[in-house]
Amino acid sequence: MTSDRERFTTIYDECRQRVWAYVVSRAGRQVADEVVSETFAIAWRRFDQLPDHPLPWLLGVARNVLRDNIRAEVRREGLKQELREWVTGDVADHVAERLGVLKAMARLTQDDREILILVAWQGLSPRDAAGVLGCTVAAFRVRLHRARKRLKAELDSPAVSPIQLVEEWS
Repeated sequence: MTSDRERFTTIYDECRQRVWAYVVSRAGRQVADEVVSETFAIAWRRFDQLPDHPLPWLLGVARNVLRDNIRAEVRREGLKQELREWVTGDVADHVAERLGVLKAMARLTQDDREILILVAWQGLSPRDAAGVLGCTVAAFRVRLHRARKRLKAELDSPAVSPIQLVEEWS
């Protein structure tokens, strides 16, 4: 009886070239080695699921790995585009907007600032934030609603222009 390692080595030797050719036909040589490696790594991890004739199964795994790689590449390209748009955007507008928010936050009470910071900047759920403040979730939600209303009112007030903010903070 052959060991798992010997059986896997035999499968690898018999199927690697055909899996590689399949990947090259679908995606080109530049990704073939990586996809084939990942395919056989999955085959090793799922060795107990390998059928007696593993080539179709391996080709299905390679197809899934290719699909996952394409999805990841599409996501990366989308993120790169978003980053390019963000970086090339008007930085002065972003600075003025951020300063406006900071200025509006400074005009709020300490309690309102803490509530907003716990949710917006610390990322706490209302339940967790209520635990921090020692109040019920319902009470926290009411406080959060009121703090957001007051922040919106501060942001909507024409008290300070963006140019004044930049001059004041520089």
